[in-house]
Amino acid sequence: MEEKLKVGILGATGMVGQRFISLLENHPWFEVVTVAASPRSAGKTYEEAVGERWKMDTAMPEAVKNKIVLNVNEVEKVAATVDFVFSAVDMSKEEIRAIEEQYAKTETPVVSNNSAHRWTPDVPMVVPEINADHFEVIKDQKKRLGTKRGFIAVKPNCSIQSYAPCLAAWKEFGPKEVVATTYQAISGAGKTFKDWPEMVGNVIPFIGGEEEKSEQEPLRVLGKVENGVIVKAEFPKITCQCVRVPVLNGHTAAVFINFEKKPTKEQLIEKLVHFKGFPQEENLPSAPKQFIQYLEEENRPQVTQDVEFENGMGVSIGRLREDSMFDYKFIGLSHNTVRGAAGGAVLCAEALTAKGYIQKK
Repeated sequence: MEEKLKVGILGATGMVGQRFISLLENHPWFEVVTVAASPRSAGKTYEEAVGERWKMDTAMPEAVKNKIVLNVNEVEKVAATVDFVFSAVDMSKEEIRAIEEQYAKTETPVVSNNSAHRWTPDVPMVVPEINADHFEVIKDQKKRLGTKRGFIAVKPNCSIQSYAPCLAAWKEFGPKEVVATTYQAISGAGKTFKDWPEMVGNVIPFIGGEEEKSEQEPLRVLGKVENGVIVKAEFPKITCQCVRVPVLNGHTAAVFINFEKKPTKEQLIEKLVHFKGFPQEENLPSAPKQFIQYLEEENRPQVTQDVEFENGMGVSIGRLREDSMFDYKFIGLSHNTVRGAAGGAVLCAEALTAKGYIQKK
């Protein structure tokens, strides 16, 4: 790309906003030129606004430290500085829906990490390896919004990334029933152990809204575009429990699955390790070379050893074996703030750019 696209980050001071900033440092296609946050942060330098709340393992990039934080609510002012924005704002769902549409109507594409628009019928919710074809619904969304280049695209919830890719890889075998329990890291709540000391040595068997997302969002990802909207798949039927565990980064899933057909273990593993999609075919900058790895060791995947697979953009599967009640069971692991949040959104933006949906203003 001859000239980098100018990027704004909405909600830049929060944990996901910080992850966007760290991932986009030295990005070959995108340059962060604008950081926007709540009115209480506006007018400060980014370094001042974040203060002691920088939560990444790596240092704050020098390029953003002295950027003046804009008020995210001053939509026209922010939009005038950028080619597109990433959204990680911390507001109510109604407020998020409204402000993301306001940005889109300034002819500024919005790639969102938020859940507010995941069920808007003409907004694509995309894991780029699985359903990049869903971006075609954007043309219908633009008609509704009355825009030429402005639109909203979203990525799905972090909880589904450790098992939904398997369902796509195994599509030809007809997955029909799934029982999953996710063991979710505290960074998924925007926390560290310093912020949340009561999580040390603790398990909380409830995460608000996660079970509904974990059961329904894979079906939208696996669905299809019909008459200008996305129609979710009917199968597999999914039931899920979501548990918060004392881990900083990495969501683990224990999954049981029944199929229409009866594949062998070898067939299932072969489909996993060879599964790829648009990001691999186009060699997108953030794309993992290997989307899914299969680990033969009985005690893998593990957060400490596997969460950074492919720079946090890959998915690790292990312990695939026959079950006494279901056809098979397995363990999945994904990085919740990289593949599951900011990294997944960056990959969506790269795919949108490669397909021509995001261009310079």
